[in-house]
Amino acid sequence: MTSTPAATESPRFRRRPQVEQHGIDYIPMRERKSRPRNLGIILFGGSLTFSLIIIGWYPVAFGLGWWQAASAVLVGSMAGGAVLAPMGLMGARSGTNNPVASGAFFGVGGRLIGSMLEATASLAFAAPSIWTGGDALAGALARYFNMHDANIPRLIAYAVLSVLVTVVSILGHNMMVAAQRFMIPTAGLCMLVGIGVYGRLFDANYSGTHHLLFGSLAATWVASALVCCSTVASYGAYAGDWTRHISTKLHTNGSIVRAMFLGGAFGMGGPFMWGTFTACAVFASHNASADTPYVLGLVTAAPIWYIPALIYLGLASGTAQAVINTYGTGLDTSAIIPKLNRVQATLVACALATLLVYLGYFYSTLADGIGVYLALLGSFSIPWIVIMAIGHFRRKAFYDVEDLQVFNRGLKGGIYWFWHGMNLRGLLVWAISAAAGLVCSSNAWYVGPGADALGGVDFSFIVAGAAAGILYPIALRLFPEPTNMMGPSKSPAAAPDASGETSHDRLEAH
Repeated sequence: MTSTPAATESPRFRRRPQVEQHGIDYIPMRERKSRPRNLGIILFGGSLTFSLIIIGWYPVAFGLGWWQAASAVLVGSMAGGAVLAPMGLMGARSGTNNPVASGAFFGVGGRLIGSMLEATASLAFAAPSIWTGGDALAGALARYFNMHDANIPRLIAYAVLSVLVTVVSILGHNMMVAAQRFMIPTAGLCMLVGIGVYGRLFDANYSGTHHLLFGSLAATWVASALVCCSTVASYGAYAGDWTRHISTKLHTNGSIVRAMFLGGAFGMGGPFMWGTFTACAVFASHNASADTPYVLGLVTAAPIWYIPALIYLGLASGTAQAVINTYGTGLDTSAIIPKLNRVQATLVACALATLLVYLGYFYSTLADGIGVYLALLGSFSIPWIVIMAIGHFRRKAFYDVEDLQVFNRGLKGGIYWFWHGMNLRGLLVWAISAAAGLVCSSNAWYVGPGADALGGVDFSFIVAGAAAGILYPIALRLFPEPTNMMGPSKSPAAAPDASGETSHDRLEAH
């Protein structure tokens, strides 16, 4: 019996990986094949690795006991998930990634801020993913073979990881989802077994190191919750990378918001909690100090038979997490340099990530600098996220999908051109809010006066987000935007109907 043409075209019969063709251009509704549950898969599968698990180690390293640390992780992850949830709506409505969609609120030139933020943040997140994978391999080999110098295996591991990350990133969204889907049962099993492995060392009554990093229990708990919250919320910039593949004709806004929230609060919060659990086990049983490297502590405390699982969590899962970052960096590189298509831009992004990994290995100051940048990132990205969310709901999810692409096509004009491509309302509010956040920032290189007054706790992203949430509506009231921001005035091409389908899509269908 021969297969029908319809069966041949069904996605379930497509076994051979295909390179994704769409970059930051508008993806027609009929070509969007993803679904909301894939958002949870990406957020959960990509978090089953040490570069994210280690977030749960911080509360314990700060000096908290098990119950204090676990509650901080839970509350912080839930709060971060609440901030992250609406950021999935922009990509589904605009048909492109969030930095390009931000042109609706910052101007088609001003949206380069979002592209730069996501591109640099993605590179900064990709490097630790590869570093922790190399550390896992090096530590395991040293344990297995009693090696005194594991630097060569570490450098080889970096190269292997970089190649894998490049291949998956170039293949694109479908392969990225497939990689994360594979991580959930495999890396998830390693972590479930790890609960038993480290459970024999775990003591729920572990009360901490009694040397609280921020002086008091309350301040240290708040700082720990903020670390988790800001990490989850920071993925809001990437959300459009994935949701632009979701059809608003087939899936509701509510399903996207729920998937984003659950993926952030529990998909990311779960691995954080595993990090807290294992950190308490290692600290309680080995009297480790806050200076003890987390991965090294895990390797030291584990039985020899469990070492391969730790290698897998570092290498395979590290690859899955790094792919999220380099895939996003590729999209943003093509947004910054429109002459590059997605594949070419992804190659550039992966090459830069690999270079950063090796430079960070040989020059520790660079690695420290990446950590500081990630600490400062909330001051820049959270007000950007807040402004986008307010603008999205205020305009009732209207985007002129053609005018969003003006910069990418080397053109000028359109309803998002504003003043020389810049919407000063959004840009000035973002700059003021980011500056307010920096005043309350605390990191290894700099402690702002606001953070110093609060005992060294980094409240930067809270202050920056609150400032944007207050100032942006005021700016819109004092300096109203043109009425065509709320809907089409010169062309109905991008006006969505109740199903989310635009006339642009309906014309394509004919």
